[in-house]
Amino acid sequence: MAKKKLVEHNALVQAIEMGTEKEEVMEKFGYKSASTLKVAYLNALMALDKVPSVNNQRKKKKVADVVKINTRGNIVIPKELVDLMGLNDTDLFKIEKTSAGIALKLVQRPPKTILRKNTSSRN
Repeated sequence: MAKKKLVEHNALVQAIEMGTEKEEVMEKFGYKSASTLKVAYLNALMALDKVPSVNNQRKKKKVADVVKINTRGNIVIPKELVDLMGLNDTDLFKIEKTSAGIALKLVQRPPKTILRKNTSSRN
């Protein structure tokens, strides 16, 4: 990425507002294209609070809260919902029928026990 040029915002805005030719402003401030000059001018206007700054944050996507059953009979939960709820692919659930429909209850996995053969010789 190219280094950003440090430009006196006031000087750039004044030069453009006074009607200085575009080529002359580009040469004076060292811009090689009209588009970089336009960006610098807009940035200078925002820095001087002459125009409101641009909100460049992305909108958060809505997380679908609808699950479906595929042709194999598996319940499919959208990945965004899985991430939002902090679930992972090793979680187990118990399904219960309720008066409102169905409910998935998280089940704790029993701890794994490792059985080892007794290698000591018995006499």
